[in-house]
Amino acid sequence: MEQIEIAGLRIAYERAGDGPPLVLLHGGFGFDSRSWRRQLDDLSDEFTVVAWDMPGGGRSSDPPETFRASDFADCLAAFIGALGLQRPHLLGLSFGSALALELYRQHPAIPRSLILASAYAGWAGSLPEEAVEARKQHVMRALDLSPAQWASEWSPSMLSPSAPAELVNEVEASLSAFHPAGQRVIVRAFGDQDLRDVLPRVAVPTLLLYGDKDVRSPLPVAEDLHARIPESRLVIMPGVGHVSNIEAPERFNAEVCGFLRSVEQ
Repeated sequence: MEQIEIAGLRIAYERAGDGPPLVLLHGGFGFDSRSWRRQLDDLSDEFTVVAWDMPGGGRSSDPPETFRASDFADCLAAFIGALGLQRPHLLGLSFGSALALELYRQHPAIPRSLILASAYAGWAGSLPEEAVEARKQHVMRALDLSPAQWASEWSPSMLSPSAPAELVNEVEASLSAFHPAGQRVIVRAFGDQDLRDVLPRVAVPTLLLYGDKDVRSPLPVAEDLHARIPESRLVIMPGVGHVSNIEAPERFNAEVCGFLRSVEQ
């Protein structure tokens, strides 16, 4: 685990491998760079893989209350620059995919390609207004729960019903490391985010990865992003839930690696 200071914030990250740079952006609700361990292990054979703890998550600092999606994107851009990563591929999952798209909105020259897993065009860009409001209120109420209660509150929606007990335990352990203050800022920053205007302007190779058992980013969301992002490729993984990188790592990594090889040719 390494650390760097970006705009007064401590940013923790993992780095492995050597090759074209690939930046991994984890989801919210308490996930951090540790959720990418299977990708750090497998993809570092061909790529320089960097997985950060976003501000408000993992071992990074909590951002100020005033932080918004554009501030997270600026922080990520500064992080990429500080590490000397030239035109990295960006792989984001859930909230991480929204961050990747926000980075593209603010700094379109940075990404070489986008891999968006379990992605939204922001909650407000992919879900009905009443569903967005319900999600925001649910998260804000849950912030008062204990770590164990928080983990049990969210874990059922992260995996498919057939996920083995050891994966459920792993996901709950990750979720229980949440920062209440950081999560509050993240939800306020991204809860009303609408990225639909960005999607038609995406001009880099883009892979969309979804599980067909994902109840948080269901298939209509996947199909909408695929229709809006020019020349994007959509891959649906059968029997897989929201955190597909954890539940189906071999398939996930194979799809990512095949896509990246095609971009690098």
